[in-house]
Amino acid sequence: MSVSAPKSRDAFASTLGAFAATLGSAIGLGNIWKFPYLTGSNGGAAFVLVYLLAIAFVGIPILVVELTIGRKMRASAVRAYGTVIPGQRFWAGVGVAGVTAAFLIMAFYTDVAGWVFAYVFKSFGAFLCGTALDGRTFGALAGGTWEPLLWQAAVLALTTGIIAAGISKGIEKVTKTLMPLLFILLIVCDIRALTLPGAGAGVAYLFRPDLSKLTAAIVLYALGLAFFKLSLGMGTMTTYGSYLPDETRIVPTATRVALADTAVSLLAGLAIFPAVFAFGGKPAGGPGLLFNTIPLIFSRMPLGGLFTSMFFVLTAIATIGAMVSILEVPVAWIIEQGHLGRRGAALLTGGLMFALGIPATLSQNPLLAEVKIFGKNFFDLFDFMSSNVLLPLGGLAIAILGGWALSRKDFAAEMNKGYASEPWHGRLVFGILKFLTPFLILVILLSSLGVINI
Repeated sequence: MSVSAPKSRDAFASTLGAFAATLGSAIGLGNIWKFPYLTGSNGGAAFVLVYLLAIAFVGIPILVVELTIGRKMRASAVRAYGTVIPGQRFWAGVGVAGVTAAFLIMAFYTDVAGWVFAYVFKSFGAFLCGTALDGRTFGALAGGTWEPLLWQAAVLALTTGIIAAGISKGIEKVTKTLMPLLFILLIVCDIRALTLPGAGAGVAYLFRPDLSKLTAAIVLYALGLAFFKLSLGMGTMTTYGSYLPDETRIVPTATRVALADTAVSLLAGLAIFPAVFAFGGKPAGGPGLLFNTIPLIFSRMPLGGLFTSMFFVLTAIATIGAMVSILEVPVAWIIEQGHLGRRGAALLTGGLMFALGIPATLSQNPLLAEVKIFGKNFFDLFDFMSSNVLLPLGGLAIAILGGWALSRKDFAAEMNKGYASEPWHGRLVFGILKFLTPFLILVILLSSLGVINI
C-alpha cells in the first residue's frame, strides 16, 4: 500500500472537523425520512434492534476500511483503489462504481432535497397565514415542471458553492456549523413531541421491541438501511478518509460516526412517533411520511405550524452534508486528473448532475411519467441502479479487499495509527470484516437483485 500523493492536496484542519464532515456525510434524508418510515412499516423497536446489530456487523467494518484506504493512499476513490495493491489496478473499478453511483444518486437525491427546501418556505408561509400543508401541496410540487427544477438547481448551486470553497474552508467549516444546529433543532422538536398527551405510546413503539414481529424481510430491510445510510460503497468515505489527519484514530472515529448517525435517526423517531400516536395517526406512513403525514399531524398541536417549519429546516440541514460528500467524490477525481482546479471541477460536476437530474425530476410530471426503462421511471431507475446494484457491489468488493486481499500487516498499521500496539477493537473489527460482513452484504445484493426471495 503505497502512493505519492499530491503535495498541495487540501485536507481537514482538525480531527473534530474531520469527524463533523464524516458525520455530515452519513447524516441525510435516510435519517429524517427513510429510517422513520421503515421503522414505522416494520414493527417499530424490533426493526430498530436489528438495525443496531447491522450497524455493528456491516456499517462500522466497511466504514473502517474506506477511511483506512483513503487515508493511506491520499487520493480520490478511483486512484486509491486502483493503486492500493501494486499490479492489481482492476480494484479501481470500485472507485469507478462509486463515481457512477454519485451521479445517479445526486440525480434523484437533489430532487427530493429540492422538495425539502421548498417545504421550508411553504411551511413557514402556511404558519404565518394560519393554514396547514396537505397532500395537495406536495402533489403540486412533485408533479410540477419549473418549480421542482428550480429547487433542484438551487440545492445543487448551494452544494457546488460549498465544494468550490475547499475542504477546510468549505466542507469542514460548513459541517462544523450545521451538525450542532441539527442536533439542537432535533432536541427542540423532541421536547415538544414528548410533552404531548399520549406521547408515551410512541416512545414505547420506538424502544420496546416485540420480537414476535421479527421476520426475515425485516432483517433484510435493516441490513440494507444500515449499509446505505452510512454512505458506504460510493467512495464518499474513502474520499473523506484521504483528507483525515494522521493523528485521527480510525476505529474510534468510525464508531463515533455510526453512533452519532444512529442517535440522529432515533431523535428523528422521537420527534415523529410520539406526535403520531398522540393524535391517533398510523406509524406505517410509508415514503409519504415526511411530506404528507408529518405536516398533518404537527398541524394538530399548539404551534404546530412553527414546529413543522423547524422540522423541515433540520431536514434541509441534514441533506446538505450528504449532498456535499457525494458531490466531492467525482470532484476529487476530476481535480486529480490535473485539467481543472477545484472551482472548475465543482461547476462541471454540478452542471452534469443537474442535467442528469432533469429526467428524474420530471418523471413525476406528465411529461415523462409514462417513460419507463425496465418498467421504472427515471427517478426509480437511478435509485435502483445505485442503491440496489452499484453500492452493494462496491461494498462487497471493499469488504473482500479489506478482509482478504490487502496485506494484513499494512492494513492494520494504517488502521491502528496512534496506538503503540494493535488494540483489541482492531482485531475485533478485522475478524468481523473477514467473515461476517461479506456474507451479509452478499445477502443484501442477491435479495435486491431478486436472486433470492426472503
